[in-house]
Amino acid sequence: MTKMMRSTAQAVAAAGMMMAALAVPASAGSMKDEPVAEGRKLTWSFNMAGTSDYVFRGISQTDNDPTFQAGLDVGYGIFYAGVWGSGLEFQNIASDAQIEVDVYAGIKPVWGPATFDFGVIYYTYPGGSDAFGVFDLNYVELKAGVSGEIFKSMTAGAVIYYSPDYFAETGSVWTIEGSLAYTLPAFGPVTPTISGLVGYQSGDDASYLVANAFDDYMYWNAGLALAVDKLTFDFRYWGSDASNALNTGAGGTCANNYCDDRFVFTAKITLP
Repeated sequence: MTKMMRSTAQAVAAAGMMMAALAVPASAGSMKDEPVAEGRKLTWSFNMAGTSDYVFRGISQTDNDPTFQAGLDVGYGIFYAGVWGSGLEFQNIASDAQIEVDVYAGIKPVWGPATFDFGVIYYTYPGGSDAFGVFDLNYVELKAGVSGEIFKSMTAGAVIYYSPDYFAETGSVWTIEGSLAYTLPAFGPVTPTISGLVGYQSGDDASYLVANAFDDYMYWNAGLALAVDKLTFDFRYWGSDASNALNTGAGGTCANNYCDDRFVFTAKITLP
């Protein structure tokens, strides 16, 4: 059995068990996952955020520097769509991309206590290219997940992502994430939530191994979010085992400590 087949089987098995137990989460710390809209009505929301470091799946996307992010989401019944963008700094990993703009859409049907999420995300890097001007940085991911409340104030979930041709044309990639979140009793105007996430990514093509010096890795985060009306202050610790890869020098995925453990602070406002 090939590594891709094993990864696929593990992904399907994990998702099946989670769905059966109604214990699967929206990604902790993700800026792109929005709650399902209630009822058959048109809804919208706009968010802006400042973060000390844009960390995506355990790897810094901004050369360990702060950046600004913003997104717009619309929903109608179980349908949703949106666009989200962030500043970038990729020059030390053989790319000149300065901005990321993601477009996504999907459905979030509800069955009992479980909310399912089936969608597609298109990651784009306007004006960006690799160092040789050969590879397309843009890529598509398919997404399937489910989340629900397993105990009072505690939600859990799991999500599977699949890209037929990942960032910079590095071939097919599977990503699996599981998360837990617990909302603590409010004190005054502040509602605290503690949450954590564990993820695993695997690429089966040689191009993924060449680009990263690893063909799979794990990442995780844990943190505290403080919600005050429309404001959320998130304090989060990120880590991964990608920094164990060989290419930690200039030009690699883990160059300049991109894959090292770090604390990230994010302040976000959501309107209306």
